[in-house]
Amino acid sequence: MGKAAAAWLMVASAMAATTSSPRDVVQAAVTRVVAVLQNDFEASPLDRPRAEMRRAEIRRIATELFDFDEMARRTLTRHWNSRTPEERAEFVRLFTDLLERSYVARIEQFSGERIVYPAESVDGRYATVRSKIVTRRNAEIAVDYRLLVRDGRWRAYDVLVDGVSFVATFRSAFGRIIQESSYAGLVDKLRRRTVQTTDLERTATARSTTSGPDVK
Repeated sequence: MGKAAAAWLMVASAMAATTSSPRDVVQAAVTRVVAVLQNDFEASPLDRPRAEMRRAEIRRIATELFDFDEMARRTLTRHWNSRTPEERAEFVRLFTDLLERSYVARIEQFSGERIVYPAESVDGRYATVRSKIVTRRNAEIAVDYRLLVRDGRWRAYDVLVDGVSFVATFRSAFGRIIQESSYAGLVDKLRRRTVQTTDLERTATARSTTSGPDVK
């Protein structure tokens, strides 16, 4: 294949990637995650290996949907600029692990609720996809995805659950730790997996209380 043809294929691939709307990207990823969960629910009771395989598949889908580098930069804010490339790489890795665990924990609450996508808005290379989880009691949980175009693809850089932003929550938690301790103290907590996301936990608890037994 000639260089010109190869270059054209690369351009065409990038153009094809951006032809999918932000809503298409989010809906496709969520549909795949729901399929993973439903397949497990229909099988025999989960043993540890099956649960681990399920979570690994959800993490793989999340990695395709989320721009973890962008999310990490936004949570660290001004502290990002003073970090070395090695420190940034380690922080992204640790933050990705934390976010994946938080995202998987919330996704695993799904128990057959209906998910609708009432709207999307696009402003240049940024977009917001609004979705709602409707329980069997018709309670609604708003889940909004904020996306940007990265390397020709729409990638999510934040999720808001009933208005509570993942990025803002982590930014606040990280800021408190750095203020009370240091950046090294934050990294140590991330390594030991002791960072608390109380705002998100309170949201999940409040919703599970008001929505009744439909939300696990």
